[in-house]
Amino acid sequence: MISIRHLSKSFGATVVLRDVNAEIRQGEVISVIGPSGSGKSTLLRCLNLLEVPTGGEIFIDGINLLDRKTDIFKVRRKMGMVFQSFNLFSHLMAIENIMLGPVDLLKMRRQAAFAEAMGLLNLVGLAEKAYAYPDELSGGQKQRVAIARALAMKPEIILFDEPTSALDPTMVSEVLAVVRKLAGEGMTMMIVTHEMKFARDVSTRVFYMDEGVIFEEGTPEQIFERPVREKTRAFIHKIRTFTFDIRSRGFDLYGLNAGIEAFGRRQFLSEKQVHDIQLVLEELLLHKLPGKLSDPVALRVTIGFSEASSEVELMLDYEGEAYNPLEDGTDDLPLTLIRNLVRSGSCTGEAGKNRLRLILSC
Repeated sequence: MISIRHLSKSFGATVVLRDVNAEIRQGEVISVIGPSGSGKSTLLRCLNLLEVPTGGEIFIDGINLLDRKTDIFKVRRKMGMVFQSFNLFSHLMAIENIMLGPVDLLKMRRQAAFAEAMGLLNLVGLAEKAYAYPDELSGGQKQRVAIARALAMKPEIILFDEPTSALDPTMVSEVLAVVRKLAGEGMTMMIVTHEMKFARDVSTRVFYMDEGVIFEEGTPEQIFERPVREKTRAFIHKIRTFTFDIRSRGFDLYGLNAGIEAFGRRQFLSEKQVHDIQLVLEELLLHKLPGKLSDPVALRVTIGFSEASSEVELMLDYEGEAYNPLEDGTDDLPLTLIRNLVRSGSCTGEAGKNRLRLILSC
C-alpha cells in the first residue's frame, strides 16, 4: 500500500531523515516510537507532502507521490491526518467541521454529508456535541472530532501525529479508545506516539526511529521484549523506568511528583498506583532518610514497571551510613504507612552506599 524508499529530509544543514525504507501493507497498524528529534513526525509529514522530501521515493498504491506528473491532491485523499493540536475551525460547529471536506472537495450533497457526519460523530461518541463549537469542547472531544473529520474523507490510511500529546491525562484514554476501535475494524494506520502500552496493544508492527532512520522494526512483542539493537534496548529500558536524582535535603518534591505522574500516564498506571508511589517516597524522603544521608546528599530514586508481572518497583540508591528504614527499630506512622503499601522489600549496604528495593502491593 505504501512503499518508502531511501527517503531523506533536510532543513538546511540539519539532516532529519536519512535513507528511510519501509513497506506498509493494507490493514496494518504501525506505531512509530523513538526519542524526541529522531524524525518521527517529519516522516509522517513527508508521506502526505506537508514536508517535501529532499530525496527518495514514496509510492501510494503503486503511484509515485514525488513524480511531477502525479495528481498530488488525488493521492492525498487516500490519507487522512490527525494532528497534535486538533486544527478545527473555531467558527464552525463540530458537524460543520466534519462536513466541510466532503462538501467542498468531494462535492457531496449537504444532506448526504450531514448524515455521514452524524454517523461519524456517533462512531466517536460525540453525537450530542454535533452543534457545539470547538471552544465548547474538551481537548479529548476536539481530538475525537478531528478523527471524525479525517474519516469523513474516506481515507485508505490515517496518519496520527502524537494524537494525545496535547491532552490532559484524563482525556487520553477516550482518544485512544477511538483509535483502538478503528484498528479493530481494519483501518490502516500509522501512529507516532509516546504511549508505549497503547503502541504495544494496538500495533501489528512497531518502528523504532533513531538517528533519522528506522533503527529497528518488528512485532510489538519483539520490540518491547526482545529488541535486537542496543539503542532500542536502551530506549525501551528508559521508558519503563523513571529516575530522579536528589542532591540536597531541600529537593523539589513537586518536581518529583510531577515526574511520577507523567511516568504513570505513559505506563497506564491507575491513580491509586501513582498515589501509592508518591506516598511511599514522601514518607521515605521526608521522614525516614534525611538524617541518615551523606553530606552532600547523593540519592537516586528509580521507579520501574514490568508489563509482564504488572509490578511497580521502587529503588533508592543513597550514600551515608548503613541504614535500612524498614528495620530501624521504630514503629512510627511513616513506617506503618510504608509497610501497608509495600509487598516486599530489601536493603543492602557496602562502603557507605545503600540500596533499598521495594515492590509495591498495588
